[in-house]
Amino acid sequence: MAIDDLIQDAQRRMDKSVEAAQTEFSTLRTGRASPALLDRIQIDYYGQQTPLKQLATINTPEPRMLTVQPFDPSSLQAIERAIQESDLGLTPSNDGQIIRLPIPQLTEERRKELVKQVRHMAEEGRVAARNVRRDALHHLKKLEQDGDAGADDVHRAEDRLQKVTDEHVQRIDAALKAKEAEIMEV
Repeated sequence: MAIDDLIQDAQRRMDKSVEAAQTEFSTLRTGRASPALLDRIQIDYYGQQTPLKQLATINTPEPRMLTVQPFDPSSLQAIERAIQESDLGLTPSNDGQIIRLPIPQLTEERRKELVKQVRHMAEEGRVAARNVRRDALHHLKKLEQDGDAGADDVHRAEDRLQKVTDEHVQRIDAALKAKEAEIMEV
């Protein structure tokens, strides 16, 4: 049953690469506000790089507005600076307690740029899935060479592995298509 374990392990690892690609997609800015946009932002909090979501409550009061309310009001300036320095292109404004982030309408040029970014992220996800397949194929060949599995079993396992890989690549492509549509939506 070593072959089944190998394929299940490969499937688990490919699932993780699909999830990672989808998580990456969610951190990209589209026309509407989403708290996930701020997931990548790290704040220098008492000399420690800390994720924003651990330091503040992030809400979406309107479709084009995010609000960030720090748990510790003294971290307000550091949070505002980190958002300004990020690659999101957002301009924060604060009233001393809450940071408001209006999400501007995307220009056509910026949309095309974001689509390129998303396609690159999707390709990285596909490559990760293929690397898992390559790794599993290597282990299958080793099983065959060591005499732990027959050639027919290994060949069937290779076919199953290819189907699993194709399935995961299709899931990444479906997520890519949905994200592209979301970005291009005016």
